[in-house]
Amino acid sequence: MFLISPFVGRILDWYKANTDKKEYAPAEDPGVVSVSEIYQYYKEHGYETVVMGASFRNIGEILELAGCDRLTIAPALLKELAESEGAIERKLSYTGEVKARPARITESEFLWQHNQDPMAVDKLAEGIRKFAIDQEKLEKMIGDLL
Repeated sequence: MFLISPFVGRILDWYKANTDKKEYAPAEDPGVVSVSEIYQYYKEHGYETVVMGASFRNIGEILELAGCDRLTIAPALLKELAESEGAIERKLSYTGEVKARPARITESEFLWQHNQDPMAVDKLAEGIRKFAIDQEKLEKMIGDLL
């Protein structure tokens, strides 16, 4: 896999909508925690996959993910970062020893593990539906041009 792009803000939105907790410090933001764990896992096991955080809600999330392979940042948040004071401290890096990759799991094992995370189930299904709608729109736009 070349690239994985977790949507930090959409993960946060899900937790705010589906749990009693409505405010999170940037380091505890569920989207930030998710991207940090994904980054560490891929680096720890020697995968060359690019981790690219996306869909940020505030600069606190961005600052907590400084050091991630890539970040897609909206212009308004880039402006806010440029206007902020102080140096940006790298938070993500992996300098440890590369460990053996875990054993493969079966499809049914994967589906069971995935099913245990309601946020992952909801957001994956929603993301696929949204990309399918966008693909149909794009195909229509291209068809109209031809």
